[in-house]
Amino acid sequence: MVMSFRVSDLQMLLGFVGRSKSGLKHELVTRALQLVQFDCSPEVFKKIKELYETRYSKRGSEVAQPPAGAPPRAEPLALHASYERGSAVPRTLPAANIDYPALYGKYLNGLGTRLPPKVAKPEVRLVKLPFYTTLDELLKPTELVPQNNEKLQESPCIFALTPRQVELIRNSRELQPGVKSVQVVLRICYTDTSSPQEDQYPPNIAVKVNHSYCSVPGYYPSNKPGVEPKRPCRPINLTHLMYLSAATNRITVTWGNYGKSYSVGLYLVRQMTSAELLQRLKTIGIKHPELCKALVKEKLRLDPDSEIATTGVRVSLICPLVKMRLSVPCRAETCAHLQCFDAVFYLQMNEKKPTWMCPVCDKPAPYDQLIIDGLLSKILTECEDADEIEYLVDGSWCPIRAEKERSCSPQCPILVLGSSDMNGLLATPNGTGENGKAPADVVDLTLDSSSSEEDEEEDEEEDDDDEGPQPKRRCSYEKGLVSAC
Repeated sequence: MVMSFRVSDLQMLLGFVGRSKSGLKHELVTRALQLVQFDCSPEVFKKIKELYETRYSKRGSEVAQPPAGAPPRAEPLALHASYERGSAVPRTLPAANIDYPALYGKYLNGLGTRLPPKVAKPEVRLVKLPFYTTLDELLKPTELVPQNNEKLQESPCIFALTPRQVELIRNSRELQPGVKSVQVVLRICYTDTSSPQEDQYPPNIAVKVNHSYCSVPGYYPSNKPGVEPKRPCRPINLTHLMYLSAATNRITVTWGNYGKSYSVGLYLVRQMTSAELLQRLKTIGIKHPELCKALVKEKLRLDPDSEIATTGVRVSLICPLVKMRLSVPCRAETCAHLQCFDAVFYLQMNEKKPTWMCPVCDKPAPYDQLIIDGLLSKILTECEDADEIEYLVDGSWCPIRAEKERSCSPQCPILVLGSSDMNGLLATPNGTGENGKAPADVVDLTLDSSSSEEDEEEDEEEDDDDEGPQPKRRCSYEKGLVSAC
């Protein structure tokens, strides 16, 4: 009823209870809604009903009591359970100590108000998201209450933005065409007050803003047979479908009722980029080299219960995420290892698909626990020709350079024979040498003879090891013999 009032109606209502009647319309609406939510006595309710009926009677429309079970004529009445349907007697109003949204732009009372609690319950809390900075809480997490036994439920709610919030959205920069950095987002989670909850969508979710449906993130494809695809549960951006004015916005959440309880919240947020988070990490997250050095000493300190003394630990200068040299080495303070990963790629990866898991130990590495290793950052500038270093027990370090591979082994010589430079060394079946222009041949002197008779001779020579030194072996190539010594 109050939402349908004109300025004159609002002023009459506020004057009736002795409140200030000056100000713009949205300020008058704010005061009237606070009055309804916290100080609505039977006299105030009667006055609101009188003003409402007077307004419609002036338009020539007859106001009558709605029949039992029929919804009220005015749309806001379907969203607020402030009176018993079919009766003019108001229901028991929520206790004043219940912390309901009271400021303009923060009233979404169509959710979870059918049975208001008599005592304050622990509130549902959502986890903080590094890529979203909360500017305003438009609706505290409110439980989705099923209205009947149907599997598919609808929960409508209304709210409006303040002029300040509208300006914040309009003046914000664009992350991409049509996407503002300041957004109104809808977050959904399980109704669990034991700990901060991660975003979790209910089955069959659909979100309608005013007259259009909002897109909800789809499922990640699964390449493994028998594994169900996962759905990224992220905040749902509603900004592009909202009225950026003092007009009332209507949101309808459609969800599947399959036994689990969910809560929804609305927030005005500023979306951050990975570059902005990296700059913030460089500002407040660098750990001094001396502190990192002390950590190295602590890890290499001899354990009295251990029989093995650790003299050093190797750390790679290659990022395990992208197999490239580290540029901004970081790790979580909760990680037990000294190995780092690159903060640049780690933040970019979580911007697209947030998991916040350490790529080294596969344990949680949230943004607020990341630190930049000042000692390894210094090493990277001083050691440019090595991909691995070793920390020593005194906290010092030394580079580990890979040995150059030899082109061939001395135990496996390769002899290349050709007619132009090996005159007379190769005897062919027809006796041709340099003058006969015999083709070049490659002889591997390590190959065993193909003759079965020579194999038997070798076995006999092995049996006579005790009698004396073995004679020098000869390698044959086809029918010609070449001396190996």
